Amino acid sequence: MRKNIQSDVNADSAHLKYNVEFILRDKNGKIKQREAIHNTVEAAGKNAIADQLLASPTLSKPGWMAVGTGTGGTTALATELVRVALTSKTRSTNVVTMQGDYAAGVGTGAITEAGIFDAASVGNMYTYSSFSTINKGASDTLSIIWTLTIS
Repeated sequence: MRKNIQSDVNADSAHLKYNVEFILRDKNGKIKQREAIHNTVEAAGKNAIADQLLASPTLSKPGWMAVGTGTGGTTALATELVRVALTSKTRSTNVVTMQGDYAAGVGTGAITEAGIFDAASVGNMYTYSSFSTINKGASDTLSIIWTLTIS
């Protein structure tokens, strides 16, 4: 009897789970808004994950996070406000967590999109999320925590 190869492939395939959390705080550190949503891993992000398995990877690793006021980006934010270097990037087994922090006066406005990139300007967008408006005032701080789970 022939074995069903397709079902074996599906049983062993890798899947990405992705989530992003936004924490907006006032000037005293009190949480004003907290949102947790799913996001998308763009083609560049999927390609970069696979590229890192090579003996000599050719694609840059993600190191920057940007916020904007538009929606619908697939290779860039629709309307980028500001881009910052990641505050931290860690891995625990199959989970990678990347955090970006926006201090008071940085990224102020009606934020509706965010992404992770491999360059300080332009570059490849690895992940993207559009969401309900987060109104970041001049004295507010914003932390964005991206969690990628490979299962």
